[in-house]
Amino acid sequence: MTTVTKHRPAAVIDETVRLLTEHYVFPEIAEQVACLLQQRLAESAYDVDDAEEFARLVTADLQSVNGDRHLRLKHHADPVSPEQGAATLDSIRRDFDTSLGGAPRVQLLDGGVALVELAPMLFPLEWAAEPLSAALTLASRAQALIVDLRANRGGDPDAVAFVCSYLLDERTHLNTMYWRDGERSEQSWSLPHVPGARFGGSKPLYVLSSASTFSAAEELAYDLQQLGRAVVVGERTRGGAHPCKGWTVHPHLEATIPGGRAINPVSGTNWEGTGVQPDIPCAAADSLDRAHALALARLAG
Repeated sequence: MTTVTKHRPAAVIDETVRLLTEHYVFPEIAEQVACLLQQRLAESAYDVDDAEEFARLVTADLQSVNGDRHLRLKHHADPVSPEQGAATLDSIRRDFDTSLGGAPRVQLLDGGVALVELAPMLFPLEWAAEPLSAALTLASRAQALIVDLRANRGGDPDAVAFVCSYLLDERTHLNTMYWRDGERSEQSWSLPHVPGARFGGSKPLYVLSSASTFSAAEELAYDLQQLGRAVVVGERTRGGAHPCKGWTVHPHLEATIPGGRAINPVSGTNWEGTGVQPDIPCAAADSLDRAHALALARLAG
């Protein structure tokens, strides 16, 4: 059992319901979920001593109406700041410092094929621009490129656009984010200029996916796939297309609530709930060998 500051289920649920009602991208779903949480609280479904188990139970109910995997009550073993998003930011910084800035592997494979792994996430661009640029510039001279997103759990949409900018030749509309209030939308475009050298928009490009690939990593795979720029090899991804923010509702608990939804300009939809469907389905463990073989065959042809 995790030893934490004693949580009060009613107080946490009340605050989670308030945040959900005010911020969730789909107000009608927010109302349904809020009613469910209050009903489950009245039924004593959340009367557990362990805060981690409490978070698991609440998360299951939060996701039960429409399966939104970004809608969560996250448990943190260490106490976190009450400032919005601080819990997530502290964890992200630790991961950034131990993963070479999110590009832990750059390798030249046989036949002039480069591999760039982006993991465990696409970090905030103000941190990650330098390591991402270094990795992608190093790979730019390869004859073909494999981008490995199998262990990537998401991150910054600006980092998605930054990576895409190295893999395209022209400034390209990638995605549009529509926010709950219905009065704002925000377009994402690749950049007209990048630091370093581009791999470019014509050489063979493959993206590896797994059942763990999530959120912004899914956007990267989906955007490149919809543009016809990359072949996605591996497993169907988790299916989370709603950007979210986090609020600390207890020293060890953070409610993450999506406030927008992504719409791809090519497909007119997104990967929410369905995941990104690979062009070449195979087990994630086999996807690197499969993509490498495809790249070598294409280069030979």
